[in-house]
Amino acid sequence: MNKPLIEACVESYASCRAACLGGADRLELCSHLVIGGTTPSPFVFRQVKKEYNVKINTLIRPRFGDFLYSEKEVEQMCEEIRTFRELGANGVVIGVLTPEGDLDMKRMKRLMDCAEDMDVTLHRAFDMARDPFFALEQAIDLGCNTILTSGQAADVVKGMPMLKQVFEKANGRIDIMAGCGVKKWNIQEIHDATGINIFHTTGKKENIESGMIYRQAGISMGLPSLSEYEIWQTDEQEFRECAEIVHAFA
Repeated sequence: MNKPLIEACVESYASCRAACLGGADRLELCSHLVIGGTTPSPFVFRQVKKEYNVKINTLIRPRFGDFLYSEKEVEQMCEEIRTFRELGANGVVIGVLTPEGDLDMKRMKRLMDCAEDMDVTLHRAFDMARDPFFALEQAIDLGCNTILTSGQAADVVKGMPMLKQVFEKANGRIDIMAGCGVKKWNIQEIHDATGINIFHTTGKKENIESGMIYRQAGISMGLPSLSEYEIWQTDEQEFRECAEIVHAFA
């Protein structure tokens, strides 16, 4: 537990490649990071697994929004877990809450049964839980391997006091992975303040400018606050610098 590890949060083949070359110990493969991530394409998973010898965990999230899921959404999540298990994923990243803000133990257990012997990370549904310490014990009781958290704050730096408390309460019973706003300039600070050795980052330096020459103005294909002509992508050197810091904790 708490062995130094850096996980890349990635949504494309290009980002996976950059993270692998930059020293990622594990990938969390997603789609649509701009809305917090959803379940990725099995095709991208197959591309990456074929070419890189790296552990791949897949996010299982059917949509943007809260973590209160309908029966049909849970059925979908179960099928997605089975698909990625059959494709050889190392693990899955899941989270389901009750209307009252606790982990939905019945539905979480159902998803974990589908995962069988795969690693399971409780994602940042933890950060939306009513009581982080109760959710911690629930995750341990379920048998989750890891909790991904910002310390119930907007980013990991603001969440450091809670991260420290959760890490200490976990006491080696489950890995605590710091994520959301992890950058090369704050990894050491977070480690020193909390004791955490496990980090989750996109390793994105800056948005990549689109190659489009003709640009249609005034039309948005998605969120109007975002440019259609910028691409989110992991930067190999940026990720390498993050990885070197984390791996030095060994």
